[in-house]
Amino acid sequence: MKKLLVIGAGFLQDFVIRKAVSMGYETLALDANPDSPGFAHAHRYSVIDIVDEKACLEYAERENIDGVITAATDFGVLSAAYIAEHLGLRGIKYNTAKLIKDKYYTRKRLKEHFVDDSAFFYKAGTETDIGNLAHSITYPVIVKPVDGSGSRGTVKADDPTQFKAACESAMSYSLTKCAVIEPFIEGDEYGVESIVVNGETVVLAVMKKWMTSPPYYAELGHAIPSGLSASVEQRIRDCVCRAVKALGIDCGPVNMDLIISRDGRIYIVDIGARMGGNLIGSNIIPYGTGIDYVGAIICNAVGDPVDLTPHERSAVVTRLLTFERGVVHHLPDMNRLEEQYDVEIYHHLKTGMQVNEYHTNLDGCGYVVAKAVTAEEAERKAETVLDIIRSGVY
Repeated sequence: MKKLLVIGAGFLQDFVIRKAVSMGYETLALDANPDSPGFAHAHRYSVIDIVDEKACLEYAERENIDGVITAATDFGVLSAAYIAEHLGLRGIKYNTAKLIKDKYYTRKRLKEHFVDDSAFFYKAGTETDIGNLAHSITYPVIVKPVDGSGSRGTVKADDPTQFKAACESAMSYSLTKCAVIEPFIEGDEYGVESIVVNGETVVLAVMKKWMTSPPYYAELGHAIPSGLSASVEQRIRDCVCRAVKALGIDCGPVNMDLIISRDGRIYIVDIGARMGGNLIGSNIIPYGTGIDYVGAIICNAVGDPVDLTPHERSAVVTRLLTFERGVVHHLPDMNRLEEQYDVEIYHHLKTGMQVNEYHTNLDGCGYVVAKAVTAEEAERKAETVLDIIRSGVY
């Protein structure tokens, strides 16, 4: 039985842990949270901070693992690459992981290789003269933590008066207290999920995305099919493959977000060297493409044959459980809702709990997943269920 180490054991990593166990792999998990849900399903686990690369490596060495992965979080990418490189396992190179972790240097590499249509970009840190920079750039801009995740700290600035606050917000969410500044692009956002197997990039799907309104930018849901024409999807796929090559990603999953502007230009806005979050790997890709994405990631990590054969698929739409600030006064019978509308509901809501207005993924309280023959039908089901749940929160 091969040993697989999963870096992270939270709600989204738990899908990977349970899948690996079901496939017959001896599955180990690490997380700083002793109450991580994935610990209940792993064969063994240890309470270790997943950003502590050396501690994670020491555990991996003691266990003599055969593969290592992380999923749905950027915080475990460096440790997974660090372990893979030191133990000679399959995974991206550590320097590649470090590059991708820094949004500024990622953008610089993409620009150098003419990957997409992006224009200017800047980096700001604690030593930067923010006032001077504020009056030397073209607005509007989007300001992000240079090493952030999940849209946390991402803010739009329309003029110099908003720029300082936007930078301060982004830096507060950055481990290195730095922000990257890019042009704000008017257009529609899409997600793209890929996997690199034996050095070859396979683009699994282009996903439509719903986002919050300015000044904050966080995901509200995804859909397959994307609604784009075949020719536009092919342009996106070509752009993604160029980005993967330019960044030197030669193994494992790749998650990207991009914007198609009103005039049809493609702008990559984020890249993660891991499976996407918000149920992308566990639900959206397998339902929308028929490909066992999580299983493929696991097999790729341990060096077993990877099966990317599409099986049964349908249109799929997800909606995050998002609310205005309020209190959960009553909850519907979730099991009955699932049966009545043929959806899946994942949540951590409890009567009496207070919920925050949705600004980042941390404010989300769960998901509704709907499948149907068409994306429009799946969207109607998801929205109906979301409205029913929201009626009890005020």
